[in-house]
Amino acid sequence: QMLDVYDILPFDNPDGGVWKQGFDITYNENEWDSEPLQVFVVPHSHNDPGWLKTFDDYFRDQTQHILNNMVIKLQEDSRRKFMWSEISYFSKWWDGIDSQKKDAVKRLIKDGQFEIVTGGWVMPDEASPHYFALIDQLIEGHQWLEKNLGVIPKSGWAIDPFGHSPTMAYLLKRTGFSNMLIQRVHYSVKKHFATQKTLEFFWRQNWDLGSSTDILCHMMPFYSYDVPHTCGPDPKICCQFDFKRLPGGRVSCPWRVPPEAIHAGNVQHRAWMILDQYRKKSKLFRTKVLLAPLGDDFRYAESSEWDQQYQNYQKLFDYMNSHPEWHVKAQFGTLSDYFEALRKESNLGEKSSNSFFPVLSGDFFTYADRDHHYWSGYFTSRPFYKRLDRVLESYLRAAEILYSLALVQSSKSEKMSVFPSVDSYKLLTEARRNLGLFQHHDAITGTSKDWVVVDYGTRLFHSIMNLKKVIIDSAHILILKDKGAYSYDVSTPFLKMDDVQSSQDSLPHKTVIKLSLQPRYLLIYNPTEQERISVVSVNVNSPRVKLLSPLGKPVTVQISAVWDGATTVSHEAYQMSFVAHLPPLGIGVYQLLEVQSSEAVLADYNIYTRNSRQEKPDRFFKIKEMQNSMDNIILENSYMKLWFSGMSGLLEKINTKEDAKNHQMKVEFAWYGTTSNRDKSGAYLFLPDGDAKPYIFTDPPTIRVAYGRIFSEVVCFFHHVTHTMRLYKVQGLEGQSLEVSNIVDIRGEYNRELAMRISSDINSQNRFYTDLNGYQIQPRLTMSKLPLQANIYPMTTMAYIQDVGVRLTLHSAQSLGVASLKNGQLEVIMDRRLMQDDNRGLGQGVQDNKITANIFRLLLERR
Repeated sequence: QMLDVYDILPFDNPDGGVWKQGFDITYNENEWDSEPLQVFVVPHSHNDPGWLKTFDDYFRDQTQHILNNMVIKLQEDSRRKFMWSEISYFSKWWDGIDSQKKDAVKRLIKDGQFEIVTGGWVMPDEASPHYFALIDQLIEGHQWLEKNLGVIPKSGWAIDPFGHSPTMAYLLKRTGFSNMLIQRVHYSVKKHFATQKTLEFFWRQNWDLGSSTDILCHMMPFYSYDVPHTCGPDPKICCQFDFKRLPGGRVSCPWRVPPEAIHAGNVQHRAWMILDQYRKKSKLFRTKVLLAPLGDDFRYAESSEWDQQYQNYQKLFDYMNSHPEWHVKAQFGTLSDYFEALRKESNLGEKSSNSFFPVLSGDFFTYADRDHHYWSGYFTSRPFYKRLDRVLESYLRAAEILYSLALVQSSKSEKMSVFPSVDSYKLLTEARRNLGLFQHHDAITGTSKDWVVVDYGTRLFHSIMNLKKVIIDSAHILILKDKGAYSYDVSTPFLKMDDVQSSQDSLPHKTVIKLSLQPRYLLIYNPTEQERISVVSVNVNSPRVKLLSPLGKPVTVQISAVWDGATTVSHEAYQMSFVAHLPPLGIGVYQLLEVQSSEAVLADYNIYTRNSRQEKPDRFFKIKEMQNSMDNIILENSYMKLWFSGMSGLLEKINTKEDAKNHQMKVEFAWYGTTSNRDKSGAYLFLPDGDAKPYIFTDPPTIRVAYGRIFSEVVCFFHHVTHTMRLYKVQGLEGQSLEVSNIVDIRGEYNRELAMRISSDINSQNRFYTDLNGYQIQPRLTMSKLPLQANIYPMTTMAYIQDVGVRLTLHSAQSLGVASLKNGQLEVIMDRRLMQDDNRGLGQGVQDNKITANIFRLLLERR
């Protein structure tokens, strides 16, 4: 268990010599006498689908040349090998090449010279994506491969995601993989595994009592996946065997000793130097089979680079292999060549042999690559797009289901054959690919250049609009009673969606439904596979509204004001809320009409301001203006009673009615700064200047309290955040939990991060729980031996704390960084604005903040 590993590690950082974060490795020359060392040098090129350039710019400038040269250069010598992982790039290239080239690629794959590893649309981040999106991008790549190449990948290759999740291991296992490789793991963990020779292990899921989820995993031992850190422990020597860095090129060795081209005069010495590195590296593993990756970001773009690497290495191999007294066999290989040799060597596949490699469970967050540089900043960076990702995901799932049902319907009659099935299919595919692209480890992570973020955002935004079109067209054909009346007109869609987003970086707003004496239809769709009883709100242009259920019965509605700012009622629109009841995958058709005397119940308002201005009463709503006071604001439903501060409007305690217990439940906001050291927080790193400072406001905020029949809420208007806590008066989970919304705007700040903190009287004892990818729960321990930033973990959909009596869960509609730094506390970092680069290659800070919605549900339950 990784938690046990964390328990025993001192997390000190002594100087390990040439291998800075490790130790000196020694060996005895005769160790290989009985069994030679088998070396697989595995050439690869890491292609980010967007980072410092957009996906298309990278493809144009680098990626297409890499793949074009691959076809030429691998055919020159059958001993050469190469592998590829990102299908987003590969498919774009494939679409532009002739059939001759395509046949050559298929031949290279068949002959084992070229291998597709993982084969997802991208190499995804493993902290922020939801497992739906991880599966989607994997399927998108695999289906493409099956259709175009007839290939099924069998080994996983994840060298750049910033920490690793067991959800990914589970998905690869279920996809039929037997092996996987990971690289970015905390340097202390790598060192510990190296000393124990447990860098190769069976990764097993936490819940698995048998071994059915085991997948063989190789963890790379050193700092990076570049050539200086992959041939062995000494980067100064390994760098001399990266032949792209030969003198006269654009890249050189920072250790100031350049590579030398291999010739008869130096081959003996150079072969011996690199063999020494190979032998040392192999001492960290249990077998005599060694993996030596050979590549880096966007490598092998020029023809000359292929020659430099492959020709020089071939000379080294030929020399080594012709000296039996060296007891080594070196060759180029693919990842699967390595794993096959490894399995053969360790007798895997025979019944009793799983014991050769250890078994491990748990995850590899939070990653640190050196010193106290923990990569917990990216769990929150660019949160606007982390939310947009989930919005697109929900539209995509809804559209896929409705489209599938509509397709069946449309084939039933001639009249319906005009259903735009082909167009919709294209839009669905493009949306899946745009969502897949965004799971990339520089996209959803928020670690790309500003204009690359805009490119991703624009793709997400366009796909949301396109999916709305698919949803409208599919719902249209499904709800018609008289299918004969179906007609399709591309310019006038039969339905409209109830919200509009005007640009890729703005929040959506509700459309206003114009009422008349003629009923208008309101369709509500439940894309989940369980029955839903849920509050729905739409904006209408008149408060005199009547709503009929799908069965034609009147439905209770609450009319709330639509506000311009904190205290002014807009009479352009009114919000109508009601409880919708829908079966799994069901569509409910409601009717809306304007009537003379409406049965609708109006919400009443109390507005607390520092100096209440007695405005003339609203012509419609009952609005009471009062001064902020020490008296509590109270909301309640049948499950609980809530107390809010009359000064700040923030929650202070909850009474659960079932057991009549009071629970302290204090909500507050806090600021983190960044260190005064040279190394400061950036897109990747969180390097705070100590504990968070309370969010101080000199004047109390304006507080707007709504009391209604369907819901009541408290809205607090702070300078950087509009905080809403809403209590629904309905049965089921929706009434048992609180809806929390924070509209965050820190665009004027300088090196600050805003957190929401919930302090309760739960005795959580430094334990808390976070989900991994919305798929599983991973227990966490807040450790005082680690710096604050190491105790922050990714939350995809939920985090909770508990004691013997109760559990408090924060459900999240977007991925963010979360922590429990004190007993009974949960805190979530909502946005961060950082004025400098953090030296991980991005070359900029995070200053493109947006007005961002953070949406949560807070659930308190008895255990």
